[in-house]
Amino acid sequence: MNHSLPFPEALRSALAGLLDGLPPSQAAGAVDRLIGHYRGVVPTHAPVLRDRSDVAAYAAYRMPATFEAVRSALDAFRDAAGEWTPATHTDIGGGTGAASWAVAEAWQDETGGPVVTTVLDWAEPALAVGRELAEASGLPGLSTARWERARIGSALTLDSADLITVSYVLNELTPDDRSSLVDAAAGAATGAVVIVEPGTPDGYARIIEARDRLIAAGFHIAAPCPHSAACPIEPGTDWCHFSARVSRSSLHRQVKGGSLAYEDEKFSYVAATRFPCEPAPARVIRRPQIRKGQVLLDLCTAEEQLRRDTVTKRHGALYRAARDAGWGDAWPPHPAEPAP
Repeated sequence: MNHSLPFPEALRSALAGLLDGLPPSQAAGAVDRLIGHYRGVVPTHAPVLRDRSDVAAYAAYRMPATFEAVRSALDAFRDAAGEWTPATHTDIGGGTGAASWAVAEAWQDETGGPVVTTVLDWAEPALAVGRELAEASGLPGLSTARWERARIGSALTLDSADLITVSYVLNELTPDDRSSLVDAAAGAATGAVVIVEPGTPDGYARIIEARDRLIAAGFHIAAPCPHSAACPIEPGTDWCHFSARVSRSSLHRQVKGGSLAYEDEKFSYVAATRFPCEPAPARVIRRPQIRKGQVLLDLCTAEEQLRRDTVTKRHGALYRAARDAGWGDAWPPHPAEPAP
């Protein structure tokens, strides 16, 4: 592996050898079965990843998408968290470690040294492959990560950690286990909790439930919300989610027949802190609409409401910023610039 590769190329390079010798038809069958689980069709009381072929298919198909979703959530979180840096990290239900790769990237240049990560999962094949990928990466914080088998649910006990991540896990649990897991994460996190779920109505509902429990435990919402009050979206009318661009791997093209070189991963998330943070003044919650001489921005605001802003050429620099704004971005890009 070329250790000079930047993220996420380093991840794709690490994944490249997993499919060697795995027939495409077997990979396709494993992927079809696993897709239903990560989209949250049914809770499961057994590990979703049963053997190495399952893990290889899952890792090649899902790790890049999970990595990009968590990376996007961490980018927004870091904007709100300022100079805060975690020294320790626990990745609950981390599987092959996509979220841990995103955490390693987010703080790889910090002078305090790499984040010490522990990955917990109940599927031993996933942990084994995750450990292989991490050790082969040669990246600080990944090659020294601990990979531990643990049942993810109400019986889970956690050691304290600065940062706890839970990505694409709540959809695999019963409602009672989901509540217990979020409460356990809140109790063990000394700094922050970041939770990511599929960007579906059900995924958003799980995020809102987790958000409420984190607020009740004394956490401040850092992202994506500009406030820690109730979500202004009326239940059942819409859902808050975002999108991350993911380059398609060869497995996507082999088993799904995709012709595009990319796909868009839709996800919902919440990032919360025990320390005071500075959330965005507002968040772009839909893809901006660019029209002749104006940009329409759908926003969730610090005033605990949804609002559409129209930014026109007469706004000068703000208009140019609006043309560059993306779905999920903070608005305005610089707090000193008032929104129209």
